Amino acid sequence: MTSTPAVRIPPGQLLALGGLSALGPLSLDLYLPALPALTADLHASEAAGQLSLSLCLIGLALGQLFVGPLTDRVGRRMPLLVGVALFSVAAGLCAIAPSITVLLVVRFVGGFAGGAGIVIARAMVRDLYAGPMLGRVFALITLVLGVAPVVAPLLGGLLLKVTSWRGLFVALVVLGILLLGAAATLGETLQADRRQAGGVRTMARRVRSLLQDRGFLLPALVGAVGVCGMFVYIAMASFVLQSSYGLSAQQFSLVFGANAIAILLVGQLSASLVRRVGALALLTAGVVVAFVAAVVMLVGVLVSGSVWVLLVPLLVLVSCTGVILPNSVALALDGQAARAGTASAVFGLLQFAIAAAVPPLASLGGVTAVVMAWTVLGTTTAAALIRFGLGPRRDPARLAAAEGA
Repeated sequence: MTSTPAVRIPPGQLLALGGLSALGPLSLDLYLPALPALTADLHASEAAGQLSLSLCLIGLALGQLFVGPLTDRVGRRMPLLVGVALFSVAAGLCAIAPSITVLLVVRFVGGFAGGAGIVIARAMVRDLYAGPMLGRVFALITLVLGVAPVVAPLLGGLLLKVTSWRGLFVALVVLGILLLGAAATLGETLQADRRQAGGVRTMARRVRSLLQDRGFLLPALVGAVGVCGMFVYIAMASFVLQSSYGLSAQQFSLVFGANAIAILLVGQLSASLVRRVGALALLTAGVVVAFVAAVVMLVGVLVSGSVWVLLVPLLVLVSCTGVILPNSVALALDGQAARAGTASAVFGLLQFAIAAAVPPLASLGGVTAVVMAWTVLGTTTAAALIRFGLGPRRDPARLAAAEGA
């Protein structure tokens, strides 16, 4: 059943879906500045503190994989409400955690619940919109999703001026409650006659069929690999910019802020162009620009010691998130109306699995500007090879529009 594109997108709906999409990344990144204080207060090692991040990321990936197929069977609204409520409870337990062991357990639970917000928000968009409008809505909610991982550490640093690390989790509780109220305003988007029956084996078969569907898998891989450079930047930038180039904490914050604004501007541009240009053309442009920026960055750090030869191409590279992510999601989910929840889950799993694996592996030999530049060149090259070597070749939304004309 094909959705009828809406002429006007309700602003409240956009804000709610965007906020729910960002719930997981905010949970992951908000407390990054507080990790040293957290580990010291709980008498834990630095490795244990880093493990809290890894467990949250694993929870985000598994939460999407579990909840997405479930919503194809039971509907979107109730799992969404349960997931956001569980996120708030987990954040509250983190705020009062008496030991690192308790914190690690509830961080995983919080990540799992946060994954529900990401996967269900995407599935709801697919339920409500189709064609070029689908790309436009994804571009608009991705403004929030793309900026959240960059802004969250800045917000966490500001909050630490007035509170402790426990206060950051209290802030996540407040955020969860606000988003629970926003989720309650959203109606059910998957009607009973469109739900998919079946148990765990049926869900597993749907996941397997998606992984064999080139129309889904190829744009999903382009998106997941294409935005990995942003996660490399988040993971390595503090070491590179502060330790190698000597930027102060305030200068480092300005860099993060500039990149967040760039993602916003490019995402808004993508949203305004997608109906005229198409998601595939925008995705291709984003992949190409990101690759060129990565090449310039590597050449710059090899021939010059100036921080600007890193910062300028880095700004361009990170800003491409605002065009690569929404258009890859739109292309991947466009033909998946019957299994949007499962498709959204697999997309999220690919994205977070790649983001979790690449930065630590690249950092094994140390974190330097050259290592960061080589890593982002590797990810952008892989995205370009997938895009041009394997597909996608055509934009299904634009073909459908042409056929209907």
